[in-house]
Amino acid sequence: MHVFVTGGTGTIGSAVVAELLGNGHTVLALARSDSSARALESAGAKVLRGELADLDVLRSGAGQCDGVISLAFGRDYGSPDALAQAVAEESAALTVLGQELVGSDRPIVAVSGTPWVPGRASTEADPLPTDGPVGGRSRSVNALLDLASRGVRSTAVRMPRTVHNEGKGGFAGLLTDQARRTGVAGYPGDGTQRWPAVHALDAAVLFRLALESAPAGTAWHAVSDEGDAVRDIATVIGRRLGLPVQEVPEENFGPFGPIFAMDQPASSARTRDALGWQPTHSSLLEDLETIQP
Repeated sequence: MHVFVTGGTGTIGSAVVAELLGNGHTVLALARSDSSARALESAGAKVLRGELADLDVLRSGAGQCDGVISLAFGRDYGSPDALAQAVAEESAALTVLGQELVGSDRPIVAVSGTPWVPGRASTEADPLPTDGPVGGRSRSVNALLDLASRGVRSTAVRMPRTVHNEGKGGFAGLLTDQARRTGVAGYPGDGTQRWPAVHALDAAVLFRLALESAPAGTAWHAVSDEGDAVRDIATVIGRRLGLPVQEVPEENFGPFGPIFAMDQPASSARTRDALGWQPTHSSLLEDLETIQP
């Protein structure tokens, strides 16, 4: 399959590109900079130059390929306005990509987050929340899945709060970055709230499986660790960086503060059973042991 990939140089995207190429697919990847283009070409992908906001370029990329994996998202989360802009940009991109595939029965795999369900681990059957600072992402993904009735094999891979590789990435990576800046390995709330996690290389396998075989209109959970206590995550970060570990106000984490404070474990039992996905790489707490001071 010739696959159009956006966001192909990020923590998840670079792993997805390698997974596709290593399993007999070819890749056309969106690149917005010379450095991204070089990285993608070195990996073995063909490059389509453009930005996520270049809707005509996205339409062209999808039109040239047998399937699409949409991973790109803005890099600026520093303010509510910046986050809202990134969500709007992604929404417009998903709309264009999905419309290009209408009536073709070609697959498109989008990314979203695992939902929050009070008192238990969320499952693939739970709906995505459509309110809050990133609710717009859920609405966009839901609209894409609805295209299953219009001849699009649309699916979604729901990612946990931390997608990690070599001790970096996701919410745990943001905690590490914050610790380096402030000199404290801090966490919001009492630290007992749980975050799910997955290694990027395991997540990449699930994206490939969804592209190849997942039924239209379905959602899957890329969850390896159902839920690590945030205080345990911060403890490893603090020990690796030689910093004190303590509770800090959730406001310290900007627009992500309320999300960071939530207990949000997630299950992937149905995904493993239905698609045969079996994570094999290190857990989050094991991977965080590779953080360098």
